[in-house]
Amino acid sequence: MYSGAIMDQNRIRVYRNADIKRVVAYIPPGHRHTRILIETIDGDIIVFQEATIAGIVRAYVNVSLHPQRQAVELVSRVMLPREKKPGFARDQLIESGRSEKEIFEELKNIIFYEEKS
Repeated sequence: MYSGAIMDQNRIRVYRNADIKRVVAYIPPGHRHTRILIETIDGDIIVFQEATIAGIVRAYVNVSLHPQRQAVELVSRVMLPREKKPGFARDQLIESGRSEKEIFEELKNIIFYEEKS
């Protein structure tokens, strides 16, 4: 988890389509919710649960389809039963409320992003 210091570059992974061997969407027997399995060409396997994928999709749509928005941050939050819709997981990825400027400042330290003039 990011603590405010520069992260170890060895822990950062950027995956291109060429790095992915396959993606499998499935509902495990006896379960109701979809999982996404991603297998890399290096043999790593990453499995995301439905609530995580929902958060990623929500963030992606909020940035990609918005005419002005450039960044949004979701943070993990434990929801009380009265705070969430029925059927939703207790642990949710919720908008942090941080500004785009704050997000980009942090990204500069994480992935050495440079603003274009």
